[in-house]
Amino acid sequence: MDSRPRHACGAEARPADPQLVAPRALPLPSRMWIILEYVQGGELKTKSIDLLDLSPGTDVGALVEEIRKAEPLITASRKEQVIHLILRLQEKLGQQEDHKFYLFKVLRAHILPLTNVAFNKSGSCFITGSYDRTCKIWDTASGEELRTLEGHRNVVYAIAFNNPYGDKIATGSFDKTCKLWSAETGKCYHTFRGHTAEIVCLSFNLQSTLIATGSMDTTAKLWDIQNGEEVVMLTGHSAEIIALSFNTTGDRIITGSFDHTVVVWDVGTGRKLHTLIGHRAEISSAQFNWDCSLIVTGSMDKTCMLWNAVTGTRVATLTGHDDEVLDVCFDYTGQRIATSSADGSARVYNAETKKCIAKLEGHGGEISKICFNPQGSRILTASSDKTARLWDPHTGQCIQILEGHTDEIFSSAFNYKGDIIITGYQNSAGGVCS
Repeated sequence: MDSRPRHACGAEARPADPQLVAPRALPLPSRMWIILEYVQGGELKTKSIDLLDLSPGTDVGALVEEIRKAEPLITASRKEQVIHLILRLQEKLGQQEDHKFYLFKVLRAHILPLTNVAFNKSGSCFITGSYDRTCKIWDTASGEELRTLEGHRNVVYAIAFNNPYGDKIATGSFDKTCKLWSAETGKCYHTFRGHTAEIVCLSFNLQSTLIATGSMDTTAKLWDIQNGEEVVMLTGHSAEIIALSFNTTGDRIITGSFDHTVVVWDVGTGRKLHTLIGHRAEISSAQFNWDCSLIVTGSMDKTCMLWNAVTGTRVATLTGHDDEVLDVCFDYTGQRIATSSADGSARVYNAETKKCIAKLEGHGGEISKICFNPQGSRILTASSDKTARLWDPHTGQCIQILEGHTDEIFSSAFNYKGDIIITGYQNSAGGVCS
């Protein structure tokens, strides 16, 4: 799945013990890892080590010593190699922190306003949905329109790549259907029919075997990517479903609704496992953390809530905003939570202590979208004040203001490396910053 070169080395001659074959660094957008490949009993196996606390200031030598205490595969003869790999990851983190973005392209994308934008994994291309009933695929470097996906009979509202693969695109429409397309050829593989009202949210599972669609008809549906058939319908909400998200293992999905609740479902059976009750207004956003242990929810009741994903119990209520919470997200290690609000501010919370550790203030309008870069060293916000901003999540300092838009920005995203940003704004245009 990952195309980065392997850093292989010879195995130590210890026939009675597992033999380490190839430690390698893997800077995934989800977290920083070391992958250990080793031979045991003649079989090649792998083990991953999370580098959750790695930062540009980390003492790598001390970190490796701590790792060695818990991991006998990293012998004394392997220590320097592991240090070298982590130093390379640390260097990547430092490069991202120093990166300044500039306006690279302004694309007049559609004849009618945009609804959403999304990158493929690498950021080599992106897609835009529109009120003009189409989805367009764009080459990021050249700004060239690669193809137009036509066939919907109403607004194309929800769009997504099946990242990390990036070879398929899903589009959800006000025409009550979802379509699955080839990202390479633009061919429509399937049209998923069955909802009785507008589709307003969708998501691929990480394994790229299922698509979930959420609708104003109060239901969500899971669809099989291969045969195009409906796998299960999730029923139980009493109002529109406006947010949904798979966990990383693909066995659970959450749906957020205007009925003030979030429901946790078993993907295999469609059974309702937990109903997260506590918010006093509509849900705006809901997300699992990477290890599937926590769920964060944002609501129009001005609060964000943290939940135990296994038991469905509320862990904490995160307060402080003076207006509706419009978006929430975890960083890619699950250690921090970011919230954005109609009050024009954003906040960063420590997921363990539940304390607010930074306030992001400076926007002159509501902040509709918020996200961390893959390294966790920057936060991106998109606002109705016609700007996007980059922030230091540790201090709350505004690092850069991305200007040039002529209307409110409603969507924004980083690419896989964190060195390209895409922003979508209402007057049928999108901006790409590099």
